Amino acid sequence: MTIPMKIIGLLATLVILAIIPIYSMIEPEQQAQQLESFYTDAVVTSTDIYAENCAVCHGAAGEGIGDTPPLNSEGLRAMSENELIKVISRGRDNTIMAAWAVEEGGILSAAQIGDMVIFIQQANWEYVDARVNELGMTPPEVIEMEVSEEMLASLASLDGGDTLSLGLTTYAENCAACHGSNGAGTMIAPALDSANLRATPRDEILATVNNGVNGTLMASWQNILAPEEINATVELIYRWDEVLNSGIEFPEVEVMSISSTPEMIADGYDLFHIACKSCHGVDGYGSPMAPALNNQLFLEQTPDAAIYQIIAGGVSGTLMPAWGSRLSDYDLQSLVAYLRSLEATAPAILPPISEN
Repeated sequence: MTIPMKIIGLLATLVILAIIPIYSMIEPEQQAQQLESFYTDAVVTSTDIYAENCAVCHGAAGEGIGDTPPLNSEGLRAMSENELIKVISRGRDNTIMAAWAVEEGGILSAAQIGDMVIFIQQANWEYVDARVNELGMTPPEVIEMEVSEEMLASLASLDGGDTLSLGLTTYAENCAACHGSNGAGTMIAPALDSANLRATPRDEILATVNNGVNGTLMASWQNILAPEEINATVELIYRWDEVLNSGIEFPEVEVMSISSTPEMIADGYDLFHIACKSCHGVDGYGSPMAPALNNQLFLEQTPDAAIYQIIAGGVSGTLMPAWGSRLSDYDLQSLVAYLRSLEATAPAILPPISEN
């Protein structure tokens, strides 16, 4: 018996009408599961990228290191997707935040940057911390000069003691690693406990601290420290001899002589691939982010002490940050030892031709 087409059409319509409510109930759940899976994949993929390229500045758990801002903050999660893409892609002027987009000279594709935005908004930072540690990419802790309660109590007895206390605390956290905990200078920065410096007009000292000195390792601090912190530190510099004469004892600075051992080279290799690889490339062969260090010309013309200074103090006007406040003297020397070990086999890479 042949069923009339009208009846077949009616039955098909009834079936469709019956399915639509069921589909409408199932589809949102499937879409939600697909979206969650997409987010999960993006976060997992970006975690390793974060460990290899971002943790060294922003911390293993996104907590921020030094003057580098934290990423595990509600304020950052609330930023728009477009704004986060812009910051990651183009970087930020007058900071060490580089441009990471390939078209801007970086190493991340548009898809990777999109995934990184999802990572920032969705990441479980406890998992990220564990993964960074698992990969051996946990960055070194910040090194700070310890300011004791006895030191602060002694300063409180002086005229303007509150200002001097703020100056000493600021100096300890930001300056001691380069200029020495006793202000006597180190191999990477000059002495601040200096009669000649105290004879310099205050405006000149303030300008140096605020603006840095181009072509030297002295960076600009005006976007890092508050004006009152800078003023208090400069006041401490001018009254350093008075502070010493008050009986306050600063810890002595111990600077190891630069040496090289197989152990130091191995430690330097490990540290380089935690702190330096993301910009200078695997084994120092360079990347769009930073020049090659595994370079015969650079290694032949740059003494160990100069390499040490560059790493510790950074390079003003470039993306090279100052590592002196985050690495111990041994760490710095191990990096020098590792880079020096490359000299025998380093390729001859000519510097870029300047356009005049």
